[in-house]
Amino acid sequence: MATKKQPPATGVAPSPSHINTNQKVEALETFRADATNQALTTNQGVKIADNQNTLRAGERGPSLLEDFIMREKITHFDHERIPERIVHARGSAAHGVFKVYESQAELTKAAFLQDPSKETPVYVRFSTVQGSRGSADTVRDVRGFAVKFYTEEGNFDLVGNNMPVFFIQDAIKFPDFVHAVKPEPHNEMPQGASAHDTFWDFVSLVPESAHMVLWTMSDRAIPRSLRTMEGFGIHTFRFVNAQGKGRFVKFHWRPTIGSASLLWDEAQKLAGKDSDFHRRDLWEAIDNGDYPEWELGVQIVEEEDEHKFDFDLLDPTKIIPEELVPLKMIGKLTLNRNPDNFFAETEQVAFCPGHIVPGLDFTNDPLLQGRLFSYTDTQISRLGGPNFHEIPINRPLAPLHNGQRDAMHRQTIDKGQASYEPNSIDGGWPKETAPAAAGGGFESYTERVEGSKIRVRSPSFKDHYSQATLFWNSMTDPEKDHIVGAYSFELSKVERKPIRERQLGILANIDETLAARVAENLGLPAPKKNADADELGKSSVTESPALSIIAKAKPSVKTRKVAILAAPGADAASIKAAQDALKAEGAHAKVISPTLGSPAQGIEADATILGMPSIMFDGVIVAGGKDSAKTLSESGDARHFVLEAFKHLKAIGAIGDGEDVLAAAHLPSGEEGVAVGSDAKTVLKSFIEAMSKHRVWSRAQKAESVPA
Repeated sequence: MATKKQPPATGVAPSPSHINTNQKVEALETFRADATNQALTTNQGVKIADNQNTLRAGERGPSLLEDFIMREKITHFDHERIPERIVHARGSAAHGVFKVYESQAELTKAAFLQDPSKETPVYVRFSTVQGSRGSADTVRDVRGFAVKFYTEEGNFDLVGNNMPVFFIQDAIKFPDFVHAVKPEPHNEMPQGASAHDTFWDFVSLVPESAHMVLWTMSDRAIPRSLRTMEGFGIHTFRFVNAQGKGRFVKFHWRPTIGSASLLWDEAQKLAGKDSDFHRRDLWEAIDNGDYPEWELGVQIVEEEDEHKFDFDLLDPTKIIPEELVPLKMIGKLTLNRNPDNFFAETEQVAFCPGHIVPGLDFTNDPLLQGRLFSYTDTQISRLGGPNFHEIPINRPLAPLHNGQRDAMHRQTIDKGQASYEPNSIDGGWPKETAPAAAGGGFESYTERVEGSKIRVRSPSFKDHYSQATLFWNSMTDPEKDHIVGAYSFELSKVERKPIRERQLGILANIDETLAARVAENLGLPAPKKNADADELGKSSVTESPALSIIAKAKPSVKTRKVAILAAPGADAASIKAAQDALKAEGAHAKVISPTLGSPAQGIEADATILGMPSIMFDGVIVAGGKDSAKTLSESGDARHFVLEAFKHLKAIGAIGDGEDVLAAAHLPSGEEGVAVGSDAKTVLKSFIEAMSKHRVWSRAQKAESVPA
């Protein structure tokens, strides 16, 4: 078993450069409360002598209105729930730090991107989009990836997703899109999924969605864990340096352990077996000291190159292929502390794209422009007024002083008479700060804007298919199979035939082979590409390996989870050998048995076969031992466990008599990624090598026939 690492007391990975930062954070975070050895009190600090009984008139008499303790407790309980987010309602989050690798002064004057010895505290929230707070983690959906940087110049919120594009080009269509993708209003179904008529009706009528829908039908929409997701800022932003020079910038987050996804069958089963699968994985990883890490990458475009591409930089349905603008890695994000309280932190955290600091600025992306209004407006409604910035998780570490006063939930007690600027009564304070290279006030980037006041979309936004084709061409064969399967599954749930036919027409404009394969599964004729589709635009890049998860997979077993199947009578030496070998590679092993107890001398089962099925693991090892193998071979649940792992293309190992269990399950012999033998060391070496590739893709066709 892997030894749990104890995180530092501050919740931040130790480093000499971070001591001052931690002390500063702790000094400011006086709102954190630890009730250890403390008396029970009311919200006014009055100690409570009896928390078991309401004040009443006589032992069996009526309760009295004067019981202020009961009234305060019940009133607070009645109001514990706040309106959930309209989108991104189901989320998980963690604290961490960000460090820049080297000064980015040439690109931006943002203070948190200057000093590689300084760590900036962050809070990161991951989420699904469509479902409610009670929906499942592993549904097919876009995932939110929002980062709040508590910089010395104020809070910067990078509010993005795990996909680099979006469904629409203009924010005015956002309510329409959300209404379409949400559960249908007449029956509130389906929850947490997009396989229904209203979603596909909308996207089949809005061709600009084609690129993003293709991403959503790909493996990107069913990540293996939150720790293996990429993240993107989606929009084109601006960097501005101390000399006032601006450059366009796209933000990317790349997980250091690489990206990985579930198979659709796994995702569906996990939604029922463990609806908290992603949330639990993130929490346990941090709790175990396997701190999730992402590198922050940027794509930089000089202003004079704005119009040199065959797409518009301001179009949020487009990417900048890395073949045209390489990614530059500038820093690392590490999540190292779980929240103390889910509601107070994860549920109340408020992200707004308009929260930026000097050195950053916006572009005229029409979707971004709408988000700048929408997010703040939403937080005011959801969190009970304009003082949501005073909630502890949202408070900047930088001091804040202005003339804004009152409103609901005001917590700051402002001194002085003047709540306006300029003033002479309070000495003129607080005063404006002139823009400067460092420490100065925010100054909006100077951009020349002219034109008529019109409701028109730029002709440069009209190409809806070329980048979708680029994405399709960049996929490996297994990924293409998964996309075909996803479209086939989703569209088979659509009740109206004309909607299915319209969507097939869009697929034909992306790739006729894709459309034909999906059409065959739906029992419909294969459509042809619209003759006008190519006239709208073509991509100068025809294939980009960076868009494929499989093509750029990093061989590693670090932090991955392995089930060691063992029943009473198992060989303790084989179990211990597996545990030690996996621990040495940074993986985690759990002993899974038909029942809890001790399957071998000195070994305790961590869970049962039914309690933790194979879908929760990245690989399976069957321990040696004749009695154990006999029990497992006779168990339908155990046979299903290994067959299901085979079907999901996972590495499988069997030591000694453990091979009998594979034979009893009629698992195909001699297959790649299945390591067997009497020598534990040899078996484990082959097993770890196979698992490092995440899946054994060569088994895909044969696995389809496995009845698991």
